[in-house]
Amino acid sequence: MTFHADEYKAAAGRYRAGMPYRRVGRSGLDLPAVSLGLWHNFGDDVPLERQQATLRRAFDRGVTHFDLANNYGPPYGSAERNFGTIFARDFRPYRDELVISSKAGYDMWPGPYGQGGGSRKYVIASADQSLKRMGLDYVDIFYSHRFDETTPLEETMGALDSLVRAGKALYVGISSYSGARTREAVAILREMGTPLLIHQPSYSMLNRWIEEDLLDVVGAEGVGLIAFSPLAQGMLTNKYLKGIPEGSRAAQGKSLDPKLLTDESLKHVRALDRMAKARGQSLAQMALAWALRDERVTSVLIGASSVAQLDDSLDAVKNLRFSAEELAKIDKHAVEAGINLWKTSSSR
Repeated sequence: MTFHADEYKAAAGRYRAGMPYRRVGRSGLDLPAVSLGLWHNFGDDVPLERQQATLRRAFDRGVTHFDLANNYGPPYGSAERNFGTIFARDFRPYRDELVISSKAGYDMWPGPYGQGGGSRKYVIASADQSLKRMGLDYVDIFYSHRFDETTPLEETMGALDSLVRAGKALYVGISSYSGARTREAVAILREMGTPLLIHQPSYSMLNRWIEEDLLDVVGAEGVGLIAFSPLAQGMLTNKYLKGIPEGSRAAQGKSLDPKLLTDESLKHVRALDRMAKARGQSLAQMALAWALRDERVTSVLIGASSVAQLDDSLDAVKNLRFSAEELAKIDKHAVEAGINLWKTSSSR
């Protein structure tokens, strides 16, 4: 794996490339409407030069937020390590233009202290490891990646508070917490003097659980929201309209169970695809725009396996408006598809 030989200089017009920025709740921070997640496509199974090209293109188009976690890969930790290598080569001069986030919550290293959860031991050790892998002095946002019912919430939130006070994180967030647990976390952190900045839940046309109460909670509490898996693990793209292609996530069993691609589900997806075409968008673009229709959603997280795929997703911001009639038609086909892999955490 090798780098591109040229020295990277960010595009002069990166903030005129059409990317809108949205305020994160009642904080002073803005995020791009579309952020880049490094869950897939940044492990050791992907050539480093492809990763580099994707990150460069994203920043050149105004994407200032890169989202990671300690266990992203494969193998665990490799996404952060690869990002750190590229950051040192290309992005260090632009550090103050970037929002870089990481998370801890799932199993990461052997033994009782590395199996995930929300203990102070695990969270703080994870943050230190992430900073070392990425070669950073601090992250902008550090998340509790999941709710841990075996650890007092006060301990988990206290660990996040400690990271801010130690200068290892500027802000803190939570991911896949229920509305009720989010409200509790807000109250605990508020009392400690470290506001909860943002919540990162799964959300898409085929996974609308946050509409039950979480959107109301973050809106009332002034917390931002950044949606991950807005394309439902690839179901809301043109990839599966005619079946399961070789090399796809479903074909490889990577975070998309082929059993979810039922005739009924695909009927809805194909109907949504027709609506997208009528809007002059790809299905993925419409899905991203739809997830951003609510002002309480600050940003959506996308993955990208190539620069071309990245460009297609980023073009979603060219048409973010929906008529009431369009939304009503979409609602008939934006139905639960069993794609919420993180339901266990968010239902506790």
